[in-house]
Amino acid sequence: MERLRVALIGQGRSGKNIHGAYFRSEANTHYAVRCVVDGDAVSRERAAALYPGCDTCADYRELYERDDIDLVVNASYSSMHYPIARDLLAHGKNVLVEKPFARNRFECEDLIRTAREHGVQLAVFQQTFFAPFYRETLRRIESGILGRIVEISIRYNGYGRRWDWQTMQGMMGGSVYNTGPHPIGMALGFLGFDKETRVVYSRLDTAVTSGDAEDYAKILLTAPGKPLVDLEISAVDPYSGYTLKVTGTRGALRTTTGAYELQYWTEEEDPIKPVQRETLRDADHNPIYCSEKLNWHKESGNYSGNAFDVGTSSFYEELYGALTAHTPLSVPPEKVEEIIGVIEKVHADNPLPMKY
Repeated sequence: MERLRVALIGQGRSGKNIHGAYFRSEANTHYAVRCVVDGDAVSRERAAALYPGCDTCADYRELYERDDIDLVVNASYSSMHYPIARDLLAHGKNVLVEKPFARNRFECEDLIRTAREHGVQLAVFQQTFFAPFYRETLRRIESGILGRIVEISIRYNGYGRRWDWQTMQGMMGGSVYNTGPHPIGMALGFLGFDKETRVVYSRLDTAVTSGDAEDYAKILLTAPGKPLVDLEISAVDPYSGYTLKVTGTRGALRTTTGAYELQYWTEEEDPIKPVQRETLRDADHNPIYCSEKLNWHKESGNYSGNAFDVGTSSFYEELYGALTAHTPLSVPPEKVEEIIGVIEKVHADNPLPMKY
């Protein structure tokens, strides 16, 4: 099978340790890195050793006239995602943009329009949609085993101080742009990407970071007839015990990215009791509180893989089909624009003072 020729922009944590790790892995049977772009000379030198036969350059604009590149992976700084992607699309290049897709809806729509006008493929690296824990949770919800879903809690929490460029608003840093595309994307996925989804509450805080961007975010999302999604991204929570918790009328599912536990009851075994106006009493006519022993079904297990192995390889597998056979992406840029729309709304409602 012919490998697509890739230019990889950026040798930071994403470019080297996520995209690069996939390209160098045995799971990659579809792509070959032919060029690495980075402004740092040492990074370029090391990249040349990591990808035998590839060349390097310091400026992505050197890719404009090359006809030996099938896909450009844009893993530059977040604030550069939009201008670099737009330039490349306008020069007829297929582009995969790291998250965040762009700063706002306007930029997203401009990239989508530019790709369409030049007849090239645009994709956004939202690999969490392919992670086993997300897909299995979505399957459980859709199966109806938990009944009507009342609330979904998403927690991307921990305790950690940061002082890198991701802490600065001017660099499009902060928890919502950096981490947010993953949990916000899942939230919208659980809500079926309903066009009537709205942010009913949000709050941002700059707590323990050295920069001026948020390291705490609380966002509540819902849509008509859909559950409430309670989403939190926090750098000040050392006790976080789960990533997702789904509560329904017949049970609950709690999961991390690696393991889950589930408990539910069935109406066949435990029929709904009719409401009763009179005071409930025991055999001796003493008033009592409602009490019953449900037949709980309990299950637990582990997932095979996560967003960084299974999720990444599955994402690139689908992208290969889109590039070679024009098969549709399950999460096209138009859906990712909805994620950015939430981020834009949350920042507009919670302006933070800029220092850097």
